[in-house]
Amino acid sequence: MNTLIHAQWVDYLIIVIYFVAVLGIGLMARRQASDAIGFFLSGRSLPAWVTGLAFISANLGAVEIMGMSANGAQLGMPTVHYFWIGAIPAMLFLGVVMMPFYYGSKVRSVPEFMRKRFGTGAHLVNSISFALAQLLIAGINLYLLGSIIHALLGWSQWVTLIAAAVIVLAYITLGGLSAAIYNEVLQFFVIVASLLPLSLLGLHKVGGWAGLTQKITEAAAAAPASAKVAPAAQQLHSWPGQSLSGFQDPVLSVIGIVFGLGFVLSFGYWTTNFVEVQRAMASESLTASRKTPIIGAFPKMFVPFFTILPGMLAAVLVNEIAQTKMGIKVPGGAAGSGVKFNDALLFLMRDLLPNGLLGLAIAGLLAAFMAGMAANVSAFNTVFSVDIWQTYIVKERRDHYYVGVGRIATLVGVVVAIFTALIAAQFSNIMDYLQTLFGFFNAPLFATFILGMFWKRMTATAGWVGLVVGTGSAIFVWALAQNGVFTLSGQGTAFVAASAGFVLDIVVSILVSLVTKPKPSEELLGFVYSETPKSHFHDPKLKDMPVMARPLPLAGLALVMVIVLNAIF
Repeated sequence: MNTLIHAQWVDYLIIVIYFVAVLGIGLMARRQASDAIGFFLSGRSLPAWVTGLAFISANLGAVEIMGMSANGAQLGMPTVHYFWIGAIPAMLFLGVVMMPFYYGSKVRSVPEFMRKRFGTGAHLVNSISFALAQLLIAGINLYLLGSIIHALLGWSQWVTLIAAAVIVLAYITLGGLSAAIYNEVLQFFVIVASLLPLSLLGLHKVGGWAGLTQKITEAAAAAPASAKVAPAAQQLHSWPGQSLSGFQDPVLSVIGIVFGLGFVLSFGYWTTNFVEVQRAMASESLTASRKTPIIGAFPKMFVPFFTILPGMLAAVLVNEIAQTKMGIKVPGGAAGSGVKFNDALLFLMRDLLPNGLLGLAIAGLLAAFMAGMAANVSAFNTVFSVDIWQTYIVKERRDHYYVGVGRIATLVGVVVAIFTALIAAQFSNIMDYLQTLFGFFNAPLFATFILGMFWKRMTATAGWVGLVVGTGSAIFVWALAQNGVFTLSGQGTAFVAASAGFVLDIVVSILVSLVTKPKPSEELLGFVYSETPKSHFHDPKLKDMPVMARPLPLAGLALVMVIVLNAIF
C-alpha cells in the first residue's frame, strides 16, 4: 500500500504502548466521575501544576501543531504573534482578574456564569453557539488525525475518521474531565519529547538559523509574483507582520495584530472559552485556579520553537511544500487530495526522522489530536448537559442522570465531529478556518462578558441582543470578504470580522442597556467587579506562600519574559 510515512514495527510498538497508557488513565480516572462535579470538574481537586499543564495541552492539539506549522511554512516568523501577543497577555489577565469571578461563583461552565449575570436569554444564545463551535473545532482535530492515519496506513478518510473517534470516545466516556486532564499532562510531555528533536535535526541540516535565513531569502527572491510569497524580510521578522495581518501598510498591520488578534480574538478565546477555563475551574483552590493559566504561560511562550520553526524548515527542506509555496499544485499529500501547508510537519517527519524516533513523533501528533478533540468534546458535553438539558429540558434530576446525559452527549458530539471534519478538509491552511470560527463565536462573547463584568448598568436584554448582533455582524463581514468586497491575505479577514463583531456588540449592548431595566445590585454580587467585596477574591492560604508562588509575581515574571522574546525576534 502506498503511504506517505514508511513506519517499521518499532514505530507501531511505540504507538500501541501510548494508546494503552491513554486508555489505562481513562479507567483509573473513572472513580472520580461518579457525580456531576466529579465528571465535569474533576471534583475541584487538582493541583495548579497539573491543571496548568492541562490548560496548555488542551490548546496544544493537532490544530495548534499542524496549523501553526502550516502558518510557519506559509507566513514565517509573524506566526509567533499567536503566542506572544495573541495568548500570553490574555492568559495572565484570565489568571489575575477573571478566575476569581469564575471560581468564586461555583459555576460549572462559562454559559452558566452568563445565566447568573444576564439571565436565560444570553445564556441560551451562548450555550448554543458554544456547543456548535466545539463540534466544528472538534471536526478540525478529527480531520487532521485522519490525515495522520492516512499518511501512516493509507486507509480511506472515512475509516480513519471513525477509528480515531472511537478511541477518544472511549477514554472521555470512561473518566470524564479527570481522564482528559491527566491524559493532557501525559500528552504535553510526549508532544515536547517528540517534536523538539524535529526542530533540532532540521536546523542542523539547514545550517542553523543563518542557513535557514539564507534559504528563505533565496526562495522568496525566486518566487513568481503569482505565488504571492511574502518578501523574506516579512517572513523572518515578527513585526510589523504584514504577511499575517494582510495589511501591507506597516502601521495598519501593527494595529490589526494588536487589536484584532492581541485583544479581540486573544482575550475572546482565552478568557471566555470554556475548553480552557474548565481546566482552571477543576483546581483545588482559588489561588490554584488563578495560577493555572499563569503557570501555563511559561511553556506556552516556547511552543513556537517546536511548532512554527518546523514549518519554516519544511518550506525550504521539503520539495513538496516548497513547490506548494511557489503556487504549484502537487498531487498526493497526507489526506490524499493534494499537498497543502497543513502537511508540512508530516513531510518533515518523513524526511528527517529515523525509525523509532518517527514512532515517537507520530505518537506526539496523535497525543496532540487527542488533547484537542478531548478538550472540545468534554466542554461540549458539559455545556449540553448542564446549560441546555438540565436548565431548559429536564430539570431537578439526580446527578447520576446528568452524568448519563453527558456520556450520551459525548457520543453524539464525536459522531457529529466526523461530519464537521469534512468541512475542515476544504482549507489548505487550517488556521484560516479556525480563526474565522473564533471571530464568529469568541469575539462577541468577550465583548458581552467584559462589559457586563465591569459595568453594572448592562442589562439582561442587552446581553443576548449584543451577542446575536455581534455574531451576525462578524459573519456578515466575513461573507463580504468571501464575495470580493474587500480582500486580505493571511488571517487578516478573521481579524477584521472579529473586530467588527466586538465593536458592534459593545455599541448595541450600551444602547440597549440605556433603554432597558438593569438587575438590582444585590443580584450582581460575585458577577460585577464594583458590586463584589474584595474578600470574594481573597484566599487565606495566600499569605503563607513564597512570593514567587503567588499569582501576581508569577504573572509579572511571565510578562517580562514575553516582552524580551518580542524584542529579540
